[in-house]
Amino acid sequence: MFFNVLRNNRWAAGILTFIRIYLGYTWLTAGIGKLTGGFDAGGFIQGAIGKAEGAHPVVQGWWAAFLETIALPQAGLFTFLVMWGEVLVGAALLLGVLTNFAALMGLTMNFAFLFSGTISTNPEMVILTFIILAAGFNAGTFGLDRWVKPYLNQFDLRRKVATQ
Repeated sequence: MFFNVLRNNRWAAGILTFIRIYLGYTWLTAGIGKLTGGFDAGGFIQGAIGKAEGAHPVVQGWWAAFLETIALPQAGLFTFLVMWGEVLVGAALLLGVLTNFAALMGLTMNFAFLFSGTISTNPEMVILTFIILAAGFNAGTFGLDRWVKPYLNQFDLRRKVATQ
């Protein structure tokens, strides 16, 4: 019942629009702040690795190993991905275009930040993003997804397989 309302109701679409715009604004301003503020992921990554030590580590050992062996040597790439990822996710959510994909990419970044020991607004954003994802296309009803969805439906492989 709840998911049916969340996915099909126009009133729910209106509420989802406010959630989507809030998330988009949060991502976009964070990304622009990093773009203009000289963000360097190397310092963030080193800080997260440091949180994996001690009697009660905040960062799990497996994540710290990933950060140390993969992310830290490629800090420049991760700097680029975080800055532009936040900007693009924010813009897509604000415009309501490819909403589900943008929300999924935002959720991925939120979990990466949480795994790295950063709390901030990430738990709140995770909960709101799960609501957007559960709503499916209804979250982008009052956005550009209204015009993108019919175009994407022609690539629906489930429908093509069912008709064969």
